[in-house]
Amino acid sequence: MARSSSGIVAGLTAAAIAAVGFLGYQASATAPAHPPAAAAQEPAPAASPAAAGKADPAKPVPVPEGSGTGVRVVYSLGQKRVWLVGDAGQPTRSFTVMPSTVHPKPGTYLVGSRSGAVTGSDGVPIEHVVRFATAEGVAVGFSARVDGSTPEPDRNKKTGGIRMARADGDAMWAFATINSKIVVIP
Repeated sequence: MARSSSGIVAGLTAAAIAAVGFLGYQASATAPAHPPAAAAQEPAPAASPAAAGKADPAKPVPVPEGSGTGVRVVYSLGQKRVWLVGDAGQPTRSFTVMPSTVHPKPGTYLVGSRSGAVTGSDGVPIEHVVRFATAEGVAVGFSARVDGSTPEPDRNKKTGGIRMARADGDAMWAFATINSKIVVIP
């Protein structure tokens, strides 16, 4: 009898672990559409802002004028930069990105789908995919490579992945849920 009781306990334990894993995935995929304003965070570290052509992380980069109002993600095609703008109209985070080969037109979009982890159209494992547009028949969205790198995309391929550092991808994933506003500016 002790033997069958330990088998039952082991089975119940395995079932409980599987249920917790499933509920964790389900919770991340169905996060609220309007997350509460997050505390300000530092940008992902860069090797050298001057050498990389990036702004000094100690000096916040202001949200561009004409980029809308309210809670939103602002994506500047020209600056290759994203701002996560909270309730007070102030950015909770701003960071540079590596644009894809296919670009969305300037305008306002809504997040239409999200994926926790997939293989990108370039064959690279990616995570925290936040899709918001289609351009030239290609889905366009933000993501981070699992290996953490942000290389230039292959210009011979039509891809829509706007890549960012993993820490920035984590912040985007928490901020830009389904139906969140994305404003693309030139």
